[in-house]
Amino acid sequence: MQLFGPADAHLRLIREICSVNITARDGQIKLSGKKESVEKAARLLDLMQQQLRRTDHLNLNDMNHLIHQTAAELSREENQQLTVYVHGRRIAPRSKGQEQYIQAILKHDLVFCTGPAGTGKTYLAVAAAVSMLKRHQIRRIVLARPAVEAGEKLGFLPGDMQAKVNPYLRPLFDALGDMMEYNQIKRFMVDDIIEVIPLAFMRGRTLNDALVILDEAQNTTISQMLMFLTRLGHDSKMIVTGDDSQTDLSANQKSGLIDGLQRLRHIKGVALVRLTDVDIVRHRLVQNIVKAYENHSTQNNHE
Repeated sequence: MQLFGPADAHLRLIREICSVNITARDGQIKLSGKKESVEKAARLLDLMQQQLRRTDHLNLNDMNHLIHQTAAELSREENQQLTVYVHGRRIAPRSKGQEQYIQAILKHDLVFCTGPAGTGKTYLAVAAAVSMLKRHQIRRIVLARPAVEAGEKLGFLPGDMQAKVNPYLRPLFDALGDMMEYNQIKRFMVDDIIEVIPLAFMRGRTLNDALVILDEAQNTTISQMLMFLTRLGHDSKMIVTGDDSQTDLSANQKSGLIDGLQRLRHIKGVALVRLTDVDIVRHRLVQNIVKAYENHSTQNNHE
């Protein structure tokens, strides 16, 4: 009764404000209409229930306040959504850490993002790059990865150099494939608007009007990281991603990612974002797997 309001006044207000059809029967509410309108109405109803649980009352003044709060929340979420080339698709953060990550990319020219597998480090970086390209905020995207073998030897593989390094670059192509059609990716690569390359191929270049992403940066050496960071040109941004808890470098080599985090953490214009297992957005088992390995590693360190 309190939720619906006197003579269902609150439901009528939601119907009018949100432009949805509402059916209330047997303690259940059914909403129908345009997707955005239904989402707005559902969010408002959720806030109304929270208000009732908290204060045990809900009047017209409360309703007006909650309507404004709903509009503000939806507007903030829309501003954080990244528009890509696939029609009607928007990519949005799915955790507080991912929200901070996207905001850092939008506000800073150099962003370091660290965290375990499945937290969206690479995916959101590529999404931000594609969104900025579509909005003409940059003219090109450069995606780079160090070609370091993760405990495997690829030298025996058949084919030329391009065939040997393609496996390293596959995750970047997978992310791009979620955001634009294959033919468009191919056309952009031919026109040099999108470039996906091993890190070593970047030496001696200056990249202007671009968003440059270095993925798996924990596998860079200190000199490679310095080389990469000094490629930054005018009106460009850089995003460096990696998991600083694991590296495939030899035991006597220090990770360029870990070194860079230590050297640059206090420099103005550089943002450091750390994602954790609570930001993992892959299959629900991934979060449990990461925790299990972390706990096992901690136990071994104490023994």
